[in-house]
Amino acid sequence: MKKTIVLTLALSLVLSLTACGKSGNDGADEKSEGVMTYAEYMAADLDSEVVIETYVQAKQSWWEDKATLYTQDQDGAYFIYNAVCSEADYEKLTPGTKIKVTGYKTEWSGEVEVAEGAAIEILDGSYTASAADVTDLLGKDELIDHQNQLVSFKGMTVETYEKDGESYDCAFVYNDDNSGSADSNSDLYFNVSKDGQTYTFCVESYLCDSSTDVYKAVENLNVGDTVDLEGFLYWYNGANPHITSVNVK
Repeated sequence: MKKTIVLTLALSLVLSLTACGKSGNDGADEKSEGVMTYAEYMAADLDSEVVIETYVQAKQSWWEDKATLYTQDQDGAYFIYNAVCSEADYEKLTPGTKIKVTGYKTEWSGEVEVAEGAAIEILDGSYTASAADVTDLLGKDELIDHQNQLVSFKGMTVETYEKDGESYDCAFVYNDDNSGSADSNSDLYFNVSKDGQTYTFCVESYLCDSSTDVYKAVENLNVGDTVDLEGFLYWYNGANPHITSVNVK
């Protein structure tokens, strides 16, 4: 689901997906004076000021000097929404780039994030996260502990897409109610199951638009396919993974 704002996709997909599954550590455990640990960030009250150091894992969008980023350190992940960022600095935010973020913690429909208007400072250092396999946590309360992290889901079965009891007789839809199209660069929604339980996943078009391999892969899914998936564990009234990689078995 999207917040009501017009954004321009400015994602270097190849770099983002290259980061998936790799890991590096160049001072990743070190925090500067006055910077919160991940545990301190999560314990902070909503609407309170937070100061964090984290590493860019993927860039979702840039528009009018505002950047939306998926970021992570070795302890957890932080979604940075519409931070103040020039276009020149946005180009420097390749996967692994270390940044300091000063802003306010907020929550939107269950998604904990750093609110619009945060300041970003680019620092020395690099870290790219490996995808954490959270397949066994699907449907469990512990899944939220991995919110915004790069995660994987293994051995999922593609199901007929359904929403609110209505079957769409297909493996995916454009927008969650099939109101969109590839031409309009709509989000893709699809259902997958594991151990008898069905879940809804999303290809967020601001992150992976209709020209990307993952978008095309979902468009080619068939009901009954077995797939391994990777993506960022976004939250919208529950788990709403933003998928960046699909591997049909």
